[in-house]
Amino acid sequence: MLEIQGRLIEIIFQNQANGYTVAVLETPEEEVTLVGYLPALKEGDHLLVKGDWRVHPVYGQQLEVGEYRPIMPSTEEGMINYLSSGIITGIRKKMAKKIVEFFGKEALEIIEFQPHRLTEVPGIGEAKASVIAEAFQDQRELREIILFLSQYGISPSYAVKIYKSYGETTIATIQENPYRLAEDIVGIGFITADRIAKSMGIAPNSRYRIYAGTRYILNTFHIEGHTYAPKDILLERTAELLKVDIGMVEEAVQNLALDQKIQLENRGGEMIIYSLPYYYAETNVCNKLIELTRVKLDPLDIHIEEALQQIQEEEGIWLANNQKEAIKQALENGILVITGGPGTGKTTTINTLIKILEKLEMKITLGAPTGRASKRMTEATGKEAKTIHRLLELGFAEDEDVMMFQRNEDNPLDSNVIIIDEVSMVDILLMNSLMKAVALGTRLILVGDVDQLPSVGAGNVLKDIIDSRIVKVVRLNEIFRQAEESMIIVNAHKINQGKYPILNAKDKDFYFITKHQKENIAKTVIQLVKERLPNHYQYDPIKDIQVLTPMKKGETGTINLNKELQQALNPSAPWKKEKEMKEKLLRSGDKVMQIKNNYTLKWESLDPDAEEEKGEGVFNGDIGYIQAVDQEDQELTVLFDDYRLVTYSFAQLEELELAYCVTIHKSQGSEFPVVVMPITWGPPMLLTRNLLYTAITRAKNLVVLVGSENYLKMMVNNNKIIERYSGLGYRLNKFYEFHLQSRE
Repeated sequence: MLEIQGRLIEIIFQNQANGYTVAVLETPEEEVTLVGYLPALKEGDHLLVKGDWRVHPVYGQQLEVGEYRPIMPSTEEGMINYLSSGIITGIRKKMAKKIVEFFGKEALEIIEFQPHRLTEVPGIGEAKASVIAEAFQDQRELREIILFLSQYGISPSYAVKIYKSYGETTIATIQENPYRLAEDIVGIGFITADRIAKSMGIAPNSRYRIYAGTRYILNTFHIEGHTYAPKDILLERTAELLKVDIGMVEEAVQNLALDQKIQLENRGGEMIIYSLPYYYAETNVCNKLIELTRVKLDPLDIHIEEALQQIQEEEGIWLANNQKEAIKQALENGILVITGGPGTGKTTTINTLIKILEKLEMKITLGAPTGRASKRMTEATGKEAKTIHRLLELGFAEDEDVMMFQRNEDNPLDSNVIIIDEVSMVDILLMNSLMKAVALGTRLILVGDVDQLPSVGAGNVLKDIIDSRIVKVVRLNEIFRQAEESMIIVNAHKINQGKYPILNAKDKDFYFITKHQKENIAKTVIQLVKERLPNHYQYDPIKDIQVLTPMKKGETGTINLNKELQQALNPSAPWKKEKEMKEKLLRSGDKVMQIKNNYTLKWESLDPDAEEEKGEGVFNGDIGYIQAVDQEDQELTVLFDDYRLVTYSFAQLEELELAYCVTIHKSQGSEFPVVVMPITWGPPMLLTRNLLYTAITRAKNLVVLVGSENYLKMMVNNNKIIERYSGLGYRLNKFYEFHLQSRE
């Protein structure tokens, strides 16, 4: 295969749909006619092309291009982005801008061929110039790959990930099958790969495309909360997305199963399809749950009735019968679920259990799914609680590139009793990781409110376990006298039972303001947060009051309300730095939320009593406040609620959203002094009883609903819970049936 370099001086023809191009390349020796799939190129680009000569009967000799790459950015902005991408040691954005502004479009050529001239740039000495030049030469191959991928909108950071996966074969690999990017590179999905493939001229019915499209649709089921997809629905959705015959998709499914990329399972005559991680997680969790129920525990040296009586007298508390039952079952079983709504004594039960376990000198581990939930558990128990991720010691594997849990079946948690709170938030993948780290003989106690919304991630873990009849479950259902004084708790239980809540009781903590038009509802919400509630109750409008809503769009959705609340609570000022993005503006002082798990973000703790001064990992749902915006270094600093300080590059800001208003789903596991919620029209799938129940149980001191009572009644009456395709309950039930039959 011939290899030549040159400058593209003329594009004779270019098919915008697939990138097929006829062009003229000027080389030092001659002008060469190129033909092939060369999308996103323009006249003036410098290229390295590889191909074979062919003779066209009309147009004569042409070079048919099999592989090509740009070898020089065509704009100064492109040079700045490349130089500051992090792969050239010693160059950040500010320095890159200086170099390109000084040398113009010759900047890269000067770095490569006349690096001594870098000392002409103010601030660059001989030592610095030498380091830059050496790094530039070392990264030549990677540089060409970055330039090649940049034409498809792939950032330098992702280009480095791709290069690490494919090495010197990167370009050839992508040109053969760009859909591999969606499978191999975290962060590059099917849509991006499909766009690249289309520009390269990959056929719409390519087997690579159908395989990738099928797995993409299967993944959308997981994003929607399902652990598997019914085969028929998967085939229909995939064929519709790809605009191909459904038979081609069915063939792809069969081949993917044969290649052990997916798992097929016949369930009662219906064929269902799993991605392998979810199949293994579900089966592993099922097996471990059964093992924990059957483990033989050593008897404990304690008289439980006497111990409970002593603690009640010492603490001045009274335990209901089902609370006492929960404590007894926790001591007697390898695994126990304690479930109940607000005010039913879950915290008192757990605190009493901890005291008994401490009398027995047992090692206790406390955990919860999120940082906010673990903080609440710490405050409620007076004992340190960690996130499940921290319990399992998330860290880098030996190759220092893949993060994984260090606690597992080979290195289980060193504990006699593990208590996990807010288990309704735990999805099947996290549950699998947790169960791997629980040694047989360790007591596992799962605590949660099964009537809340299920986890954001796939699965319906807590409900499936409770419904299975395999695991011992104790339901706390008695509302205590002090809890009965709170209309938040009383109304939560009324709503959960399908009854209409008591509104606007005098001197209570649950209010409803009637407004009908969405515009008026939004205005009232803003007035409440900005003036009425802070003035009357002395609440901090940003830190104490949380607006919750079912939706993202519309006047009462998170997007609009965040924009309005930002303007009301944290308006622009000359001393406030800002960063504007496509659909949002982030400003110093803003309340923000992390919206995806990022296991590699570094943090440092400002809490002098913190167990760890530094660490990694910021998780979906963490709320913080912007401390600083640095335009020069293109960084933004956030202080999270648990006093962790995190610095984000501007490229990472897609992981942050304003959090003056958040969706109810995002509020799970959190508790706020005040919750304000608009009640108005929305899709019926969002106006549900358990969504309303989850929202009001996030409030500690005060709930204010604003809107129409008709929609409030609609939510109370709408007990339709969207079905989740989850196989954990089915697997546990099958074992239960088998166990019963074996005893007959």
